[in-house]
Amino acid sequence: MSIILRILLIIVSILCMIIMMRKIRHSKFQIQYSLFWIILSLVLIAMAIFPDVLVMMSDVIGIQSPVNMIFLAVIFILLVKLFYLNIQISQLEYKVKELVQKLALSEHDDLKDIDDKNIKE
Repeated sequence: MSIILRILLIIVSILCMIIMMRKIRHSKFQIQYSLFWIILSLVLIAMAIFPDVLVMMSDVIGIQSPVNMIFLAVIFILLVKLFYLNIQISQLEYKVKELVQKLALSEHDDLKDIDDKNIKE
């Protein structure tokens, strides 16, 4: 891996970590979600600092270039993250549907009680 790519990888990873820290500080991002990005940045920094490990892993897997190994790893990690985000979205949609149904039933019962009071008067 070229020194320019290693330096670029370190700089971009550090910038990503700084952005995440600022978002957390201003309460625009929850810590549980930012931990993923911070850990990913640390892993990329480790790959840039210790490229021999990356070269060895790419040789074992059969990938010709360590840079391709980085791309493959990042794409795989992001696909897994996307899968878990889709699961969370599905669960949230189910909860919203359930809450809307409960709210509708509650409002229906309230209207029915008001109508019953008006009829008795």
